[in-house]
Amino acid sequence: MNKNRGLYYSNEVLIFPLLILLVMVIVFWFESIFNFNFNYLGIYPRKLVGLRGIIFSPFIHGDIKHLFNNSIPILVLTSALFYFYRNIRWKVLIYGTLLTGLLTWLIGRTSLHIGASGVIYMLTSFLLFRGIFSKQYQLTALSFIVIFLYGGFIWYVFPIDDKISWEGHLSGFIVGLFFSLLFNKETLKNKKYIWEREEYKPEEDAFMKHFDEEGNFIEELTSEEDVEEESKPLQVNYILKKNKLEEDE
Repeated sequence: MNKNRGLYYSNEVLIFPLLILLVMVIVFWFESIFNFNFNYLGIYPRKLVGLRGIIFSPFIHGDIKHLFNNSIPILVLTSALFYFYRNIRWKVLIYGTLLTGLLTWLIGRTSLHIGASGVIYMLTSFLLFRGIFSKQYQLTALSFIVIFLYGGFIWYVFPIDDKISWEGHLSGFIVGLFFSLLFNKETLKNKKYIWEREEYKPEEDAFMKHFDEEGNFIEELTSEEDVEEESKPLQVNYILKKNKLEEDE
């Protein structure tokens, strides 16, 4: 298998997503145990100091429910990214996170924006649209799985809840769509049978030589002995043997 283009499992598919999740959990645990509050490191739109949140905000969560709601999607979606798009996984994850945070900083309300939901929406959007645009059956199947699991997320790109950073969701969705168009050549190669390739010549195919122009099967005879053997009529010989009782009599 060509590992540069094909699908294959490696430990990186789970190790790096688990490490990302572990950092999120450790940050929340540290806040809870030592009574810290890192919310001030979130994205604060249109303030220079608020730019630091582009890097730090995905690892900061307001409460255990917020952390739990983001944990499973970030693990599932990053694992899917690392498995199906290993050639561009770091570009999508790192640049996507930075651009999502920057766009949130530009369009967000004057408030602190924290959590990994913007990254989740970026990954959801990218996996969804890239699979559809690719027209490759494995990636398209992944798109349908993403729709089935996280299709309901689409409603939260709209301002339906003041407590939710819909600006971060919308930013991630836009960045994911943009990346799905930007990396339009990064898809899996469709496997082609030998007769589907451009260089295929039917007249040189050993199997096709068994058929004439009308598609009738031709039985190939490899030697003159085979021809003589085929021309002989079928002969069946019967041998009668007396049983032992008859011989005694």
